Amino acid sequence: MAEVEKIKENLVYAKNRLLTNEVMHYCPGCSHGTIHKLIAEVIDEMGMEDKAVGISPVGCGVLAYNYIDCDWAESAHGRACAVATGIKRMAPDKMVFTYQGDGDLAAIGTGETIHACNRGENITIIYINNAIYGMTGGQMSPTTLVGQRTATTPQGRDVNLHGYPFKISEMAAMLDGTCYVTRQAVNSPANVRKAKKALRKAFEKPMKGQGLALIEFVSTCNSGWKMSPVAANQWMEENMFPEYPLGDLKERE
Repeated sequence: MAEVEKIKENLVYAKNRLLTNEVMHYCPGCSHGTIHKLIAEVIDEMGMEDKAVGISPVGCGVLAYNYIDCDWAESAHGRACAVATGIKRMAPDKMVFTYQGDGDLAAIGTGETIHACNRGENITIIYINNAIYGMTGGQMSPTTLVGQRTATTPQGRDVNLHGYPFKISEMAAMLDGTCYVTRQAVNSPANVRKAKKALRKAFEKPMKGQGLALIEFVSTCNSGWKMSPVAANQWMEENMFPEYPLGDLKERE
């Protein structure tokens, strides 16, 4: 019986110590909370809590510093990669990462993102792609799908007016400065496990001086999409995954 009780103790789920007690402001069903959990777990398991520095710009993730207990810096909208570059060059022993949404990274921050990738800065970009501006009312973002309805495309995204969805991970994978580019999701237990492994690799490679790592999370925004969490996950699987297929796009040893 003592052995059984010991096994039960080891199986008890506990909140990671790097997650604070702040109540998250994210909408029910939002992917951000799960991704925050993975970030905290990986930093903790790597023993890098004293060396990790996150940069969060404008967007739903702007308050990430309230939830993950490591050093953080705020940047202006779209400028996270520029701020991360400065911090990493001044403190090369730090594990520097950005936490950005598609409205930030793939719109106003495209220039900073692409040039950081091209320079091969030894930083990690964590990119949350939910195909919409979730914080400001559900407007079209660069990654909104063709035909997808948003607050600014009530008839659906029209390629003749708005162009095509922006696949920034494919673009980053073509650049010489990137060492690891991957696309993951947290919509199922199996995908959460895969995402955690990919996230650790995305942290480790820049710390070895191999270049920039970008991990894109294809995510839901059930509030912006006007769906229940369950329906949003199903819609993502049926519509987002074909446009943004999961898996590694590039890995350089």
